[in-house]
Amino acid sequence: MTPSSEPNTRLEQEYWSNGLHLVAGVDEVGRGCLAGPVVAAACILPAGVEPLVGIRDSKMLSVRQRREHVQTIRDIALATAVGAASRQEIDALNIRVASMLAMRRALAHLGPWQRAIIDGPLFAEFADGPYVGVIDADATCLSVSCASILAKEARDALMCRLAQRHPEFGWDHNAGYGTAEHLDALRRLGPTPHHRRSFRPVRELIEATMCEPGSKA
Repeated sequence: MTPSSEPNTRLEQEYWSNGLHLVAGVDEVGRGCLAGPVVAAACILPAGVEPLVGIRDSKMLSVRQRREHVQTIRDIALATAVGAASRQEIDALNIRVASMLAMRRALAHLGPWQRAIIDGPLFAEFADGPYVGVIDADATCLSVSCASILAKEARDALMCRLAQRHPEFGWDHNAGYGTAEHLDALRRLGPTPHHRRSFRPVRELIEATMCEPGSKA
């Protein structure tokens, strides 16, 4: 697939032609971040919908483009929903399981659905059920591309709110990813309650601090 190509509804059409009209695209964002939750979205498009001009994987869109597309998606979709797994759940469960939990929560909030197309290979926990995993579905499958945009916008909005409490980390523009600015603030100021303790840069900082003379182990 070339970067200029747009997602299509070929996979959804296979289900629509077999009478399954409530096909949900599901995607998550924030797996690689050092802070904040992992967020997933689910989106059901109406059967027979034409490809939406400009809709792509959220990573290929500017902030302005994503914001413009969010309203288009909500206007056209039969249903959309967002789910999340918290920083505490990520640390307790690991990021893979937490991502699955966020997707399940998005689907639970969606209302009735018959099939779910999930970006990437299926987690083992999704193996038995009405799910299909598609590598790069966020770039090739329209409903999943829509879900990726909704999830990205929801998570970015949350990180902007958290940035007001912790402006030194730049979360309003790095969304919690490990940029040089974020890592520098982390070293200078230490982790916030929103940092993922199980992720290496945060974990190593905490471990180093605990080993300093006078610190409490």
